[in-house]
Amino acid sequence: MNNKSKLSNQLSRFWKLLGPGLVTGASDDDPSGIATYSQAGAAYGLSTLWTSLVAFPLMAAIQQMCARIGLVTSQGLTGALKNNYPRPILYVMLLFSFPAIIMNIGADIAGMGAVGNLLFPSIDATYFSVLFTLILLGLIIYLPYQKIASTLKYLCIVMLVYFIVPFLYEQDFAQILKATFIPSIKFDKDFMGILVGILGTTISPYLFFWQASVEVEEMNKNKKHLMVNKRIIHEMNEDVDFGMSFSGFVMYFIILTTGTVLYNGGIHQIDTVEQAAMALKPLAGNLAYLLFAIGIIGTGLIAIPVLSGSLSYIVTETFGWEQGLNKKFHEAKAFYSIIGLSLILGLSLNYVGISPIKALIYTAILYGLTAPVLIAIILHISNNKKIMGEYTNSRTSNILGFSAFIIMTAAALALLYLQFFS
Repeated sequence: MNNKSKLSNQLSRFWKLLGPGLVTGASDDDPSGIATYSQAGAAYGLSTLWTSLVAFPLMAAIQQMCARIGLVTSQGLTGALKNNYPRPILYVMLLFSFPAIIMNIGADIAGMGAVGNLLFPSIDATYFSVLFTLILLGLIIYLPYQKIASTLKYLCIVMLVYFIVPFLYEQDFAQILKATFIPSIKFDKDFMGILVGILGTTISPYLFFWQASVEVEEMNKNKKHLMVNKRIIHEMNEDVDFGMSFSGFVMYFIILTTGTVLYNGGIHQIDTVEQAAMALKPLAGNLAYLLFAIGIIGTGLIAIPVLSGSLSYIVTETFGWEQGLNKKFHEAKAFYSIIGLSLILGLSLNYVGISPIKALIYTAILYGLTAPVLIAIILHISNNKKIMGEYTNSRTSNILGFSAFIIMTAAALALLYLQFFS
């Protein structure tokens, strides 16, 4: 009984430590990301399974830097840019981030609506899209930050369904192990396009802004802003590592699911998340289909507040307006108005003829162009002792950070080449 009580207390303390890092990791696997991973698995089987191992340390390193910037400076990434770099750089980031995030929100809302229609065919997908938008808008505006953070954290549990789905289908574990640890690369346009898509949807600039800003929110909630020390930094690193590993596992199991069930079933083209869910139904059964569909809605409910919140942090911090999920609507009207506007604009993409898939392509291009610049700036800030004091990057962080910069720069060049020169 004593051992059980001790274990329970340890798990309880660990759960309390989890917060921004877990939510950020979960939001990285949004419906648009699921569509990308599903297409990778359907088109190439298990050939891209190894990418989850490569992406994890790069994701974790960059997100830890962003979180540390928030903790040490008590301001978001936009504030750090604003105070330490020429204004044109900040405005260029805003110019690129705004349309990319809006299109990402629109693609996610459309995906959730389509899956809602799959579960309840008598109700049109557009009604579900409107319903999800209104629910999210109401929750974000009227719930206090503590409730929002807690709700998002518990919603992450929904994503555990992706750890179950692959095992509802007979697997060749020897083949899985080989694909996991031995990279397989095909030097053709389509395969390289999938690799670029996976990288772009995994290491996304909006997560950089969200991570730094929400760490400040957590400090304000817990009154830690006067007590930043190595223990708090260590706890933050654990939170981010867990969140990013959680994200990597979800990515891994989605590719595993579609790379075995759909690829072996002869389904090699998946353009939307609802197609992935529908394709699973006859091949792996109703349970796999339902779990996959429910997971898509759950990830959307996590990701869209993060997307809209990150955009609002960027805009309000740029212009010095009141901001924060810990404030009520009348205390930060501009902040919540931008969140509402971003959701409405995202929803409107369903009615102006921009398909979710085209939106994802445009989003990937914009993310791919801005990510290398942002990573370079994050590396510079994280190594600046005048800003970070004793909490500058370690050698390991710099190695991983510069690796992410090089890979994302190559991805940006590949995106431009694939889209405009081939």
